[in-house]
Amino acid sequence: MNKQLIFSGSNAYSEFGKHLASTGRKKLLAVCGSSLTESAAGRFFTSLEELTGIAVVRFSGFTPNPDYSEIAAGVELFRSSGCDMICGAGGGSAMDTAKCIKLFAEMSGSTEYFRQEIIPNDISLSVIPSTAGTGSETTRYAVIYHNGVKISVTHESCIPGAVLFDPSLLESLPALHKKAAMLDALCHSIESFWSVNSTPQSRELSQQAIAMILENMEGYLAGAPDCAGKMLMAANTAGKAINITATTAGHAMSYKLTSLYHTPHGLSAALCVPEVYRFLLDNADRCQDKRGSGYLVGSLKQLAGMLGCGTPEKAIAFLEKLPSKLGLDAPANVSEADIRLLAGSTNCERLRNNPVMPDTYEIEAMYRRILLNQS
Repeated sequence: MNKQLIFSGSNAYSEFGKHLASTGRKKLLAVCGSSLTESAAGRFFTSLEELTGIAVVRFSGFTPNPDYSEIAAGVELFRSSGCDMICGAGGGSAMDTAKCIKLFAEMSGSTEYFRQEIIPNDISLSVIPSTAGTGSETTRYAVIYHNGVKISVTHESCIPGAVLFDPSLLESLPALHKKAAMLDALCHSIESFWSVNSTPQSRELSQQAIAMILENMEGYLAGAPDCAGKMLMAANTAGKAINITATTAGHAMSYKLTSLYHTPHGLSAALCVPEVYRFLLDNADRCQDKRGSGYLVGSLKQLAGMLGCGTPEKAIAFLEKLPSKLGLDAPANVSEADIRLLAGSTNCERLRNNPVMPDTYEIEAMYRRILLNQS
């Protein structure tokens, strides 16, 4: 894809509007939740036609963890209203919805869109993230649900061509949301660094993202606008890393944890990643990365340094304590039946990216450490 355009700073909306006008498109589908109506992003959409001549059609008929039926409704609105460009504004759900509408907009409705081969189109897609965590604005991934089942949609052509960063959109986020999203970005960075798919470029992006997250964590959670802007960039950078490598066992283990206990996704990932770190350290001799076990051990040591810890053991301890330090708790009242359910539901696709492949019994043992404090 072409280099992604990023708009930030005091003139971001003005420059972003000029960019949209330069595309020559005439009608924009704004995929935007109602909560952003009175925000700077909402006001931007309201004034866009007067400023640029681009008409705006709003679509807010999607929910967190958007259902396929909602995506299909968005596609129908895009077509029936004669839109020729899309802008998603909001969190990961808004951006994933916008990305899927773009991918599906010119496909046949004869069968479910996600079952068809994706053919790239030239529909312009841009986004305005209202959270700092998912990195969805820079990845080829989108997540939707069909009959309650998670569907991963992946295609390079859904990476937005332009992104506007507005730190003010993060001010009204609940503290839980800010913390969990930030943890998600941190986990993206860590998992990307040890992934079997890592490259020198992805590892540099991971290192940059981890540094930005740790340097701005306290200020961001305290409400400092400059730190919020840097956290947006950190999430974006982590997203670029994960777009190269994909996630690993930490995320593979987190999905069912989120759906079973309704814990925020970023918290679920943050609970799993330190245990995966320990598993990799203890089982490096089983490394499936073609670069070898020595490379893996070296990566785990490098990560410790990046996290400001002297050793991998200290890094694991730091990551284990981080959620509770932020006031976030692991699920309670977990049963052995839950442990077996979690292990049996772990995403196998993500496990293939892990440097060491755990079996079902090892996954169960990791869940017991995470949720039952059993060694």
